[in-house]
Order: sequence, then C-alpha cells, then structure tokens
Amino acid sequence: MPNPSSSIPAHLTALYGEAVGRAAFERLRARLTSHPGLAATPPPSPRPGAEERGEGTGVGGEVTQRDSILITYADQVRELGVSPLRTLAELCEKYLVGVVSGIHILPFYPWSSDDGFSVRDYRAVDPALGDWDDVARVGRRFRLMFDAVVNHVSAQSEWFRAFLRDDPPYRDYFIVVEGAPDLSRDLSRVVRPRALPLLTNFTTPSGEKSVWTTFSDDQIDLNYRNPEVLLEIIDVLLFYVTRGAEFMRLDAIAYLWKEIGTPCIHLPPTHRVIQLFRAVLDEVAPHVMLVTETNVPHADNISYFGDGDHEAQLVYNFALPPLTLHTFRAGNARVLSAWAASLTLPSARTTFFNFLASHDGIGLNPARGLLPQSDVDALGQQTLAHGGLVSYKHNPDGAQSPYELNINYFDALSNPDENEPVEMQVDRFIAAQAIMLSLVGVPGIYFHSLFGSRGWPEGVRQTGRHRTINRQKLDRTALESELADPASLRHQVFTRYAQLLKARASSPAFHPHGRQRVIDCGEAVFAVLRLSPDGGERVLCLHNVSGDAWRAEMAWENTFDSVPQGGNLTDLISGQRFHLPRGEGLYLRPYQVMWMVRG
Repeated sequence: MPNPSSSIPAHLTALYGEAVGRAAFERLRARLTSHPGLAATPPPSPRPGAEERGEGTGVGGEVTQRDSILITYADQVRELGVSPLRTLAELCEKYLVGVVSGIHILPFYPWSSDDGFSVRDYRAVDPALGDWDDVARVGRRFRLMFDAVVNHVSAQSEWFRAFLRDDPPYRDYFIVVEGAPDLSRDLSRVVRPRALPLLTNFTTPSGEKSVWTTFSDDQIDLNYRNPEVLLEIIDVLLFYVTRGAEFMRLDAIAYLWKEIGTPCIHLPPTHRVIQLFRAVLDEVAPHVMLVTETNVPHADNISYFGDGDHEAQLVYNFALPPLTLHTFRAGNARVLSAWAASLTLPSARTTFFNFLASHDGIGLNPARGLLPQSDVDALGQQTLAHGGLVSYKHNPDGAQSPYELNINYFDALSNPDENEPVEMQVDRFIAAQAIMLSLVGVPGIYFHSLFGSRGWPEGVRQTGRHRTINRQKLDRTALESELADPASLRHQVFTRYAQLLKARASSPAFHPHGRQRVIDCGEAVFAVLRLSPDGGERVLCLHNVSGDAWRAEMAWENTFDSVPQGGNLTDLISGQRFHLPRGEGLYLRPYQVMWMVRG
C-alpha cells in the first residue's frame, strides 16, 4: 500500500486544525493500510469484446465516446419470484449490451423514505432487491455507478438510533442546534431545497434536542465537524470501491458542511471534503471517478470541478434539461446555442455528466440567470398544462419559489392530451435527446427516457409525492411485450434512441474530452461541430428544434476543411449520403436530426 499523498494531511488540517487534523490523518492512514479487500481490488480491465460491441472501454479513471450510463432504480422492472436486481441484470444483458456502457443503480441499500435516499445501512443491499452477487453480475458487463448519499442518514439508521440512546461515540455524529428559538435570524440565511422545517426535535435520555434535517425529518444531516464522521464516510466510499463502483455520485453534496449564520451551501469546507475524497481515491483507487450532483445555478454547479485536477471529474450538467425544454417550447435555439458556446472545462481530466431526465424533476434554479424569469415561469405553466406538477423551495427571506418541474420528459415536450401524431412526438423527443448526446460529456439516460415511458400521475395520487410521477415501476412481461411491438411508443423510442447511441459510440469526435464549436445555422437549428481530441475526426450535429422545415446553411468548406461546396456528406445516424450543390444548404424536416461526416 503506497503512502498517502501529502495533500491528504493538508486537507485534514485545513478542516480541523493542526493537532486534530494530524491525528485524523494517522487514523485514516491506518484505515487505508488495513481496509479489507482494498488491496485486492485492481483497476478494471476492458471487458472481453467491449470494443467490438461498442461498449465503453475507458479504464483507469477514463471515459470515451463509447461511454453512456443508464440511470435506473434497482427494482425498475419487476417479475414474480425473481429478485429485482437479477431482473435488472438480465434485462440489461438482453437489451443494452452495445447500447450503454454503464449502469447507475440508484440507492439499493436498506432505506426508510425518499425512494432510497434515506439510507439505513450504507454497506448492505436491501434484501427486497437482491444481494451483492446481483450487483456484481450487473458489473460484469457494465461499468457501475453507486450513490454516495453522505449528506444525511435515515432516522432509522443504527447511527442515529445510537445517538438517540446517548451512546458516547455517536453523540457528535449529528448537528444539534442549541437555543434554536433564539437563532431564527441566523438560520434564516440557510438555503433550503425543500419547503420543510430545518430542525426536528427528538427526545434523548439527556433531554430534547433540535437536530438539523435539511431534506426531511427522516433524513438526519451528518456532522462533518466531527472528524470521526468524515473518516467513517471515507471508509464507506472505499467499501464501494471493493464492490465494483467506478463512478460515485455524491448526492446533494453542496449542503454537506454547516455553519450557522451562512447559507450552508457551497461552503469552502464542502469543497475541501470533496477534494479529500478525490485525494484518497487517487491514492488507492485512481480508476474511480467522482460525480457531483448539485442542482444549483450553473456557475455554482461547475465550481465543483475545482481546478480541474483535485475535485470532481464529472459534474451533472443541470442547466441542460430546462434550457433544452425552453428551446423546444420556443422553437428557437438561440439561448441554448449561446450557453453551449460558453461551456468550458478546466482540464482534460474533467467533463460534464449530461442528462435531460432523472429520478428527480427538472430543476429550475440552474436556468436562473440564463433565462429571463418570464421564460422560467412559462416552463412551469407548460408543465402544468401537460399534466405535470411544480415543487417549491424556501428562500432565505421566508418566501417560496418554484424549484423543480415534476413531469416525465416526453410529456414535458408533448402534451399527452393533445391529438398530435405519435410520430411527431417521437421526432421531437429524439431531437431533444440527440442534442444532449451531441454535447461534450458523458450522457446519463434515465430508464423511462430510453424505454419510452409516459408520466404516472396515478403514482402521485398513491404516494402524495410529486416526484413519483416519473418513478413508475414496470412489469417485465408487459415491458418486453411493448418493446417487441413495432407500433408501440416504447419500441419506437427505444429503437431510435439505441440507434443514436450506437452512432455516437462510432466516432471519436464525440469523445468526452474532445472539443465542440457551436455554429449559427439559424434560430430553429441547434448546430454543434464535434471534434476528436486530436482534431482528426469531425461530426457536424444538426437538430431542428421547430415544427417547421428549415434550411441549414453555412460555409461547409470551413466546417469540414476538405469538403467544398458541391462535395458529399453522410448522416452518421441513417447512413444517408448527401450531395451539396453550390450555394445550397441542407433541408431539415420538423424535428429532424442529422449528424454529418465527410464522404
């Protein structure tokens, strides 16, 4: 086991002071040396036949154009008498080999609320879902992303139960606010993602205590001012390494460190903790990548890249979902094009985790500052008109503001109650997904997007929770029956989405560390030129975001160097070849997508 790098003790002393930090480092060094299974966890090798099948072949902390990640619940698809994780593994092996390279299994640990994000035991698999062997089976054919839900634990966790018993080791594991009624002014600055009480009262043998609960009274925030908490969480991350995680999604990480009198979001110690996680993993598991999930305005979001070498390797691109939705609502790509043209990365070791839909809703905070308030409001109005819901958050001034659109992304784009041809709805949806796939980064694709689901308002009526609208669990027999039916929405969406993903995987121009250049082809076309890291491969991605035909015109010879007017281009998606007469452009049908290469 190599000696931990000098940055690790520096991070600990910055967080806790010289004496406490040095002592914490010695305890951490002992854990790294003796961690069971860590030394026996080699970096993953390319899976046999991966390149031929079009799977991601990035190893050792690398990603390529062949990498894309499915976001799914462990029990997303169910069948009688079979553990959900086994069903998931079988389904992925049958349909997704060569389509996606990785699987993000949303929290599969024992839990008590929030569909898994209130964890009772970080190191166990919920027996109702399967076991670690089932997780390992998924990992044999796909790269694995695990959730590190480390801002808080369940009120039913053994850690919090020990706190409630006043067990000495756990008395400082959580944040107790003394004199809470007198702190209303100081606590009013705290930024809240949900309109729920910040503090929850619990009874212990030593009296009633007001405990910090950012998200709900069942999700108890951990106290990272206690170095023992930090060391225990690092131990959890290392355990995930031994279980095959190559990506770790740091859930709600922006809220990690609390200081009364501050907004308690994006605080410098939070960044320092992430940097410590990175330093530890770089030392003992350099093939593992950190992915930060911070549903906040874009400038704050990308701050989690740090300097490009010492914080997160991937950052959720939270501005993309609302900006793409706005683009199709308006039939105008100007705002999206300007934003995409502004995107930069701090180093070749970082990239975006691009997505349009997830188990959560469509965040509005990332759009603020990029869209005028009237357009943000219009997205909320469209969501309600399409059968969705809007969730609100607390502001420091006590007011509430729209925080999240709760709607299936297909429904967000196309009103389920309108009598519009399904073909047009599918074209619009695929055009939106193609924009996401065309941008620099690694795509994250929610199960319900890849498999062509609609919203589930009945689920909201059952649970009373807005996010349930996009979390329906499916019966395997019914799902596979629909996938086999060429007339079904699921078949149409999945077939065309898989075609896009295979086209993307085929060209190094889509490498996550390649370059992109936004091109002006008119207000109705989002056009981006993708270039491979060495500049040798180019793909011009054209997306008509309107319901009208549009002609894309540009200086083709400047875009492709060796393709003069009158030359030939081929659509990477359809294989269709185009001759470019002098002085003419390419006509795009409503919502048509073309990814053009030379020849």
